[in-house]
Amino acid sequence: MKLMVVGGGGREHAIIKKLKENPNVAKIYALPGNGGIAADAECVKIAATDVNAIVAFAVENRIDYAVVAPDDPLVLGCVDALEEQGIPCFGPRANAAIIEGSKVFSKNLMKKYGIPTAEYEVFDRMEAALAYLETAPIPTVIKADGLALGKGVIIAQTREEAKAAVVSMMQEKTFGKSGDRVVIEEFLTGPEVSVLSFTDGRTVVPMVSSMDHKRIGDNDTGLNTGGMGTVAPNPYYTEEIAELCMEQIFLPTVRAMAEEGRPFKGCLYFGLMLTPKGPKVIEYNCRFGDPETQVVLPLLESDLLTVMQAVTEERLAETEVKFGKGSAACVIMASGGYPTSYQKGFAIDLPENLGEEVYVAGAELREGRLCTSGGRVLGVTAVRDTLKEALDASYRAVKQITFEGAYYRNDIGARALRAKEAD
Repeated sequence: MKLMVVGGGGREHAIIKKLKENPNVAKIYALPGNGGIAADAECVKIAATDVNAIVAFAVENRIDYAVVAPDDPLVLGCVDALEEQGIPCFGPRANAAIIEGSKVFSKNLMKKYGIPTAEYEVFDRMEAALAYLETAPIPTVIKADGLALGKGVIIAQTREEAKAAVVSMMQEKTFGKSGDRVVIEEFLTGPEVSVLSFTDGRTVVPMVSSMDHKRIGDNDTGLNTGGMGTVAPNPYYTEEIAELCMEQIFLPTVRAMAEEGRPFKGCLYFGLMLTPKGPKVIEYNCRFGDPETQVVLPLLESDLLTVMQAVTEERLAETEVKFGKGSAACVIMASGGYPTSYQKGFAIDLPENLGEEVYVAGAELREGRLCTSGGRVLGVTAVRDTLKEALDASYRAVKQITFEGAYYRNDIGARALRAKEAD
């Protein structure tokens, strides 16, 4: 089989490495891929958002199956366009990808179908949003309506911070048109949990839970990033909570999308908060999370391509999806200065016999050498019987990898370890 994976980050590298395990896979193309992915797939310099060029390439190269991984091409209708040419895909069509593409849509969906989430108000005029903030409870959460590279959410601790966030999004257009509308919502408290799930529009099969670390600094300080590391499973996500989420959130969401004429097929990501009043949805994503994928897929024992095809063909109910009992930890190595300004082009010294999985996110090949080209550069993942063993192994590997300005958090998984100790 000839496969095509749209995207070029650490998430896509993890997907490609897992797809390669299927003996029927003869060739994988990555569009556009990156310097590290080039070791596992043929990279083609077509942007993930260039839907017309992606479709033309797929037709010309007679692609047997496509995986559209990032949010932008999904929202732009890449799956729709490929399927119109008879190419089977993993990923939702545009009318279902709106569950991430518009936070206003997703919040209204949850309200309509009684899916637990934070209280909220929607504004398309800055003046009205600022007037509301005069009396709104503080802290509060400001969200840009559209896609914003995972950074369009501001947790405002003061009224001034909240107003500045609204002005930044709606007037200064920090996130472009994504900030034309904003959602201002109730600030929730409790442990956060990420649950990726396979769904074919009817059946939902949750993957192993995970815990992301969004802030740039140790002890969850500093700016939000795309994610500085993950661990799986999440110790806060018990079997009892999992059953509750399936009953109150997962199945109701998939049924709601079907009811709206927007059946969701692909990976539906549930960003949850376990509040004192029970689990609530913070956000939906219409695709695999990054860097959650880098700890979830290494624990998948079933064949990924088989599961993906079952999703596409609506056979998920009769397909085994099995995860291992161990733990996985991923530490992100980033460029110094990320998530604001940072330099690129530094050579990466990556030992050959590292012993752990390295997923390449932001690197390119220059004269045969892997060099930094993005903010998040590498995801170093280890799988072990226990979380502590996985974390120790991941950090041992991180310390063997060097590039100028390399930065990483030193406390990935620390909160999860404390939760396990208190259990």
